[in-house]
Amino acid sequence: MIFQFENKVALVTDAGSGLGLASAKAFAQAGASVALADLDEKAVKTAVEELKLAGYKAISIRCNVAIEADVVAMVEQTIAAFGHLDMAYNNAGIQVTVAETADLSGDEFDRAIAVNLKGVFNCMKYELQQMRKQEGGGAIVNCSSTGGIIGTAGMAAYTAAKHGVIGLTKCAALEYAAKGIRVNAICPGVTVTPMVAKAVADVPAHMAAIMNNIPARRFASSEEIAATVLWLCSEDAGFMIGQAVISDGGYTVQYNRKMTHMTKGERTTQAFIKPGLDIKS
Repeated sequence: MIFQFENKVALVTDAGSGLGLASAKAFAQAGASVALADLDEKAVKTAVEELKLAGYKAISIRCNVAIEADVVAMVEQTIAAFGHLDMAYNNAGIQVTVAETADLSGDEFDRAIAVNLKGVFNCMKYELQQMRKQEGGGAIVNCSSTGGIIGTAGMAAYTAAKHGVIGLTKCAALEYAAKGIRVNAICPGVTVTPMVAKAVADVPAHMAAIMNNIPARRFASSEEIAATVLWLCSEDAGFMIGQAVISDGGYTVQYNRKMTHMTKGERTTQAFIKPGLDIKS
């Protein structure tokens, strides 16, 4: 599918690497001007330099999505550079410590909520404020996870945050659909990124066990997830309102498989690196 985003402006968080970078590149290749935001200022500047060398319009912004003032500045810088905001992919998220709920520290829970849930809220809040005052509305895609659809032992904080992202998405979608602003979520499964590549090299047997639990028998590419993000932002998805689109190779379709059939080592790996955990940096 060829997307046409000429004269459109896209904002992508956590865009210095992984899914965010792949999505930012895809937006640029489709003709959009792109604001790339990331806490890693060096990484996002390098990404923007490469896009500019290729002839694309892009700016880099340092932003911690958990800090509201940073998000305000991010949206303001995007508008100052490009004049408006048409599409946003709220992709920023973090991994959290694996622990049983009774052993999970309050600080770790708060950290997961601050970035993975409050961060999405912060971004949506100011993106929506901009989109509702401009002509043409807009489209927002929030990054949840298969962890927003199913439960995962040892991942209470992460799972709660990602379930929350879907709830936020549904509420905002209902509030702004009549105003021409579409809000949806994407729920990626395990995706090939530098971190996953390292895991494959470090624990090949464990990663093979994970792959064998995915009906497609492979991980997603960042470009595949990015294509879904762009589709949700396109006019072709004009009737998609408040949906949680799962892109996981069929994993959640057959999730009633018992984890007790796995070895202890496989169960440990499932709790740490599996669909439900953003592995994208």
